[in-house]
Amino acid sequence: MTSRVRDALSAALIALACLLVPFGALAAWAAYGLTDTGRYVTAMAPLAADPAVRDSVADAVAGEVDGPVRPLVRSLTRTRAFGTAWDAGNQAVHEAVLRAVRDGGHHEVTVDIAPIAARVEHRAVLPRTEVAVLPASALDRLRKGYDVLEVAGFWLPVTAAALAAAGITVAACRRRALTATALGTALGGALLGLAVAVGRHLTLTDLPDPVRRPAAGAVYDALTGTLRTVSWLLVAVGLTVALSCWLTGRYGSPRGRRGSAAPVPDPAQQPTRAQA
Repeated sequence: MTSRVRDALSAALIALACLLVPFGALAAWAAYGLTDTGRYVTAMAPLAADPAVRDSVADAVAGEVDGPVRPLVRSLTRTRAFGTAWDAGNQAVHEAVLRAVRDGGHHEVTVDIAPIAARVEHRAVLPRTEVAVLPASALDRLRKGYDVLEVAGFWLPVTAAALAAAGITVAACRRRALTATALGTALGGALLGLAVAVGRHLTLTDLPDPVRRPAAGAVYDALTGTLRTVSWLLVAVGLTVALSCWLTGRYGSPRGRRGSAAPVPDPAQQPTRAQA
């Protein structure tokens, strides 16, 4: 295989690997981050102190159980025990949705908030404690996406790593291939960060109620915090590796050093002048 063919094949493999980087990171985040109840509850816990989230929770609960209890529910969200109830509620909702996604049924997902409300000080008697959290139609769409993520969350990152390794291996100049892979990884991280920002804008714009946008934005930021960190990490690691490869190639060999002395010719290889 000629050097030109090897470089062309290497470029194709590396380009495909770098293209899969943001998709692999996104799929892995959704498959292993959003579906983990403990991580989900931990990410959502700080939102218990967000005023917009508190008001949105009060409106949602009061709208489900009984409208006139809204002032009471809103006052309960200001108590210290609301943080405990918030964590318990997120855990109950997450576990209920996961259970419904995995059991294969077609039904509305509901959560009984009575045990959660019992943890709040100055508890009130609610006329109805079953709260709907996910309609049956949305559950079907979520189940299809969950099945895809279970496969993509593992295989996309593995495939990207394998393609990158193969591209570097077959390259005629492996340092140059490694530099290209590093720069492509950094670009993939930047695109991932851009996708998160665009997704936030589109999510908030599509909300029918502008009043709930601050709460929705806080929830979006909490859920995508890990994804933003991963995007910055990919950019930092990619640029660091690329810079290291460039410095190694420029200063690591005698040819790349400035001011290096010219090679001294071997006297044995010089032609002998004919004596007159």
